[in-house]
Amino acid sequence: MSCDITELSKKAAEIILSTPRSTRIRVVSHYDADGITAAAIICIALYNLGYDFHATLMRNPFTKGLERLKREENELIIFSDMGSGQIETIEQLGCKAIIIDHHQYIKPEVEKKQVFQINANLCGIDGNYEASGATLSYAVATALDKKNEELAPLALAGATGDKQYIGGIRGYNKEIMDRALRKGMLRENTGIKLYGDTIFDALYFSVDPYYPGITGNQDEIEKILDKIGIDKNMSIDEIKKEKKVRLQSFLLYHLIKKGCQKNILDTIIRRRYWSDRLGLGCELERFADLLDACGKSDGHRSLGLAVCLGDKESFEEAKKVEKKYRQRILEALLLLERNGANETNSIRYFYSDNSSVGGIVCGIAINYIFDEKKPLFSISRKKNEIHVSCRGNQFLVEKGLDLGYAMKTISSEIGGHGGGHKIAAGATIDIEKEQKFLEKADEIISRQIKK
Repeated sequence: MSCDITELSKKAAEIILSTPRSTRIRVVSHYDADGITAAAIICIALYNLGYDFHATLMRNPFTKGLERLKREENELIIFSDMGSGQIETIEQLGCKAIIIDHHQYIKPEVEKKQVFQINANLCGIDGNYEASGATLSYAVATALDKKNEELAPLALAGATGDKQYIGGIRGYNKEIMDRALRKGMLRENTGIKLYGDTIFDALYFSVDPYYPGITGNQDEIEKILDKIGIDKNMSIDEIKKEKKVRLQSFLLYHLIKKGCQKNILDTIIRRRYWSDRLGLGCELERFADLLDACGKSDGHRSLGLAVCLGDKESFEEAKKVEKKYRQRILEALLLLERNGANETNSIRYFYSDNSSVGGIVCGIAINYIFDEKKPLFSISRKKNEIHVSCRGNQFLVEKGLDLGYAMKTISSEIGGHGGGHKIAAGATIDIEKEQKFLEKADEIISRQIKK
């Protein structure tokens, strides 16, 4: 099935505008950076039109959250960065619903007319790389009012949070990027990702990119900075350009020696984009990291949304949350670097005491700690369930890896919920079926990548 995002967005806008202004519209989105920015874009667009809204950020599995929605009395629910994988439940909610999603869909056609689905993958746009929940939400927002074009930096921060810059910005995301640059909404510069109060902090807490043997290693960092002639207490802006270039080259060469994949190396020193429309003129990836930390730290999801809505006090609070979150990620990565992971024929896996942290660690470790030959799984045991997050890489996807299909297939066979993208997915399974899950995952992925 082929379609046009612009035309679909206009139809979604018509549904919204046909709703009386006295209606409070429900907004439901995912809790990561892409989901938070997607929700914020929809909320801002609704507010500008005079609608009240009630927003909720959910994490996988969405079962309990969707059950709560059934008990509510809603006239219209807008799902952003989710919904296509839950369409059968959404059809049973008894109200109008708009789905704006880039994940793999269950079915292309909806059975009930009151549910309207926009999915990038149904429109010839690759939801893994070319469009995110936020950029699709931006399409709907601009269909509602052309003035919402100013939300482009938020949309691109969402796509950045989903790592859609790897391999270069392309597809629908690039259309938005090119327009934002032409209109002066973004400024660009080439450089490396370093942020912190001092250069020492920036290196010590650098988790993505993660520099094996350097990140979290005080002695090694001091040795490197001393060799280049940089005071460890200097702010990044105080470092002279020549020394900054030497440091960047050193870090890149370090990753090359560690066997980091070329497509990941290409993201280390690359074009980066800043916007004054994001808190304190943030760079897109830095802003996305901040939102991810809020969404995945217990009790702080609403803080990330407040940041996107422009609350300056929330931005300062979010930075404190992020620092604690990065410390947790750092500790988990250092442990994984030291101890390694369990292995089967076609997968690697490790255990995490927190599923959100495990998913982030998984995505970083597969690029910087392990070689490219096997996908990496994080398994978190919680009460009577296991929460699985898994990550692949472009090398494996090109060989046939489809983690979204694997998680969906396994969970349907042994009970539970699962799905996602080819390169990143997740599942929730009964804890008693953990071993069966591992066996099935090994079997399906062995077939996919022909091991």
